Amino acid sequence: MAADFEPLYKILELEQKKGYDNTAVMGGLDRFLANWAGQVSGVIPHRRLLKHFQQLVAKEGYASLSVQQRREWVDSVLRLVAEINGSAPAEAEPPAKTPSPPRAKKLKTAKSSAAPVGGYGLDSPVTAVKGISTTLASKFGKLGVKTVRDLLYFFPHRHLDYSQIKHISQLTEGDEQTIMANVWQAKVARLGYKRGTEAIVGDETGNMRAVWFNQPYLAKRFATNVRVVLSGRVSLFKGQYVFESPEWELVEDKDLVHTGRLVPVYSLTQGLYPRQVRKLMKEVVDLWARQVEDFLPSYLRERCDLLELPQAISQAHYPEDEMAKDRARIRLAFDELFVLQLGVVSRKHDWQETQPDSAFVINRELSDSFIHSLPFKLTAAQQRVLEEMMNDLQKPRPMSRLLQGEVGSGKTVVATVALLMAVANGYQGAFMAPTEILAEQHFVTLCQLLSRVGSQEEETPYLSRFSGLLSRPITVALLIGDITPSQKQELQKRITDGNIDIAIGTHALIQKGVDFRKMGLAVVDEQHRFGVTQRSALRKKGFRPHMLVMTATPIPRTLALTLYGDLDLSVIDELPPGRQTVKTKWLRPSQRASAYNFIRKQVAAGHQVFIVCPLIEESEAVAAQAAVVEYERLSREVFADLRLGLLHGRLSGEDKDDVMQRFRARKLDILVSTPVVEVGIDIPNATVMLIESADRFGLSQLHQFRGRVGRGQEQSYCMLLAENPSEVGRERLNIIENVQDGFVLAEEDLKLRGPGEFFGTRQSGLPDLRMAKLSDVKILELARNEAVELFQVDPGLKKPEHKLLAGEMARVWPKSNAGEWS
Repeated sequence: MAADFEPLYKILELEQKKGYDNTAVMGGLDRFLANWAGQVSGVIPHRRLLKHFQQLVAKEGYASLSVQQRREWVDSVLRLVAEINGSAPAEAEPPAKTPSPPRAKKLKTAKSSAAPVGGYGLDSPVTAVKGISTTLASKFGKLGVKTVRDLLYFFPHRHLDYSQIKHISQLTEGDEQTIMANVWQAKVARLGYKRGTEAIVGDETGNMRAVWFNQPYLAKRFATNVRVVLSGRVSLFKGQYVFESPEWELVEDKDLVHTGRLVPVYSLTQGLYPRQVRKLMKEVVDLWARQVEDFLPSYLRERCDLLELPQAISQAHYPEDEMAKDRARIRLAFDELFVLQLGVVSRKHDWQETQPDSAFVINRELSDSFIHSLPFKLTAAQQRVLEEMMNDLQKPRPMSRLLQGEVGSGKTVVATVALLMAVANGYQGAFMAPTEILAEQHFVTLCQLLSRVGSQEEETPYLSRFSGLLSRPITVALLIGDITPSQKQELQKRITDGNIDIAIGTHALIQKGVDFRKMGLAVVDEQHRFGVTQRSALRKKGFRPHMLVMTATPIPRTLALTLYGDLDLSVIDELPPGRQTVKTKWLRPSQRASAYNFIRKQVAAGHQVFIVCPLIEESEAVAAQAAVVEYERLSREVFADLRLGLLHGRLSGEDKDDVMQRFRARKLDILVSTPVVEVGIDIPNATVMLIESADRFGLSQLHQFRGRVGRGQEQSYCMLLAENPSEVGRERLNIIENVQDGFVLAEEDLKLRGPGEFFGTRQSGLPDLRMAKLSDVKILELARNEAVELFQVDPGLKKPEHKLLAGEMARVWPKSNAGEWS
């Protein structure tokens, strides 16, 4: 049949099936004929047939004919169409099977071709790709995509399943669905207040509307009778199914990209659009994936039953089906975890096996007298962790231990015992914190603890000496950026001379100019704020000291193994007696006034309040309350009769100290603060934590804020305010409202945000994780076992079969670690 008559033939055939009720085409047959007849008149070769055709279709009022008259008219037109096409009308065809889309071409598992494309290699800038201009390259750059290799590893964050093609008669309201149909008509139409495109499409089971808002230019793309695949959500309008702004694709002799398959959804930034990026990525994958060399040795790949790398990359972007997508993800996740594990296994070996003897003799008399001087009894969890640590310190290789524990679980006490052991063995100890406020608090806490067992002599606000613990006094110093240059110089000299036993500080402790005479132990608090490179720098200050890393952020064991595979794990999973549950409530904007009233009641009862805001100054890009602006507003308009303080990172150390001292001394009722209160600040009298723009924080961070209250005897509360949270934001707020267990929250946070964002692995000196999930316990264990086994056989990756792997290790790991692979 001539293609021009196929729409008419199918519509009339459907009209017969429907009993001539004038519903085969939307708007009725009269409307369709008026628009369509003129388009085909020019292709009818004989004048007699043309005249007969014009008479039939010009006959007005199909809608007004009786059923019998409609039957006769339809039969006449079908006979004429058959005559025009030179054949009798065919018998009615059996119902068509569900149409199949063109399939994605399966990437052959042949060896990859490393021949450059057009003279360009994988490390060429993205502008090497046809269609990527410098302007477009800058937009990809904002997403961290700078090279062709980055593009290949720019994986979609999910796929839409448009692979199951349905007939129109099988569609249901509300679901994401796909059809393959003919366009009967497409035109520019007014949809609401703006122009868009409206199309009538149909298959052998029926017809329906599809509309695209604000896209009038699409009408020209949909010529009458063109075959099209539509994918999207189906809605019901005036009793009829409608596709609203569906993805669309013309059926041509090539792979489908936007419809009729598992369709990738990529991260975007301003100036990048879904169709544009999908089309570009399809071309990049088809042309460049085969150029990627598979760095896994073939014996390892076969033993673990993994896809070849070029195939895995291709299927991760444009998978043939769910099974292919899963197999691709497993291969790519294995790669990430294997390279990561090989790196940390190597580093642990480097730190522990190749260093001079650093065993401590445990001074039980000193540790027992310190523990007995405490105003509380150690929990069973603290005692267990203390023994694990003491066992490590006695060994000839340096301790590398990660100590996890909720806020208030007593990590600092355990760390103090370790520092005392270092000093008793003639070594110095370093204690690093992420913020100056927290470093100062550790200094105060440590001095308070030591003063209970020894007598304190304060030389300056930054230096204290304690006698009575050992045969000589123990000197503790605070080294932060805020002290005067002359004081700093003096402290640095005393550290170098070995006259300071325990130095507490921030990053200042690993700056040039601070050289320890004999560092034996480094304690790092809140590890996720520190990069691996800083940790390495701290180790290099001494003779590869023992390392104790502490965090109040609960890290699921899977991720701890992944990111800190070079550290042994200890967990204080027991809070001291009397610690209570903080009642948590997510408040809507309309409940702000009641939140302020509640704060007033708590202050009237003699308690104190934290109010946390995300930013220091107003930002148009982020609709978050600024602490400075909020402090002024609250002071003037809401709590004019109460005493408010302001704390943020840009205050000088002296001003921060002054604010905190006033808050501790109960001279302030409310402390308005940026997230500097996240870690370490201890105010037992504070019973309320109000978090502004709570949807902008991760679960673990919200849990840290919540941990600032509930440290005294009184019932405490955490109130979360969010103006207009996103879907993920709402999910996060629901979880924090109902879950108190930090480890459960960490699991949820990692599911929502992924390890890269959770820990900022890009900045931490660890390779980024794109495909590995927290739930990939089996893949992680497999990768770790393979990495350990390979390291034992060929630690330097010198064997010929490991040459490509050595290149990958040198490329992925930071330069500071790359020497051993290159």
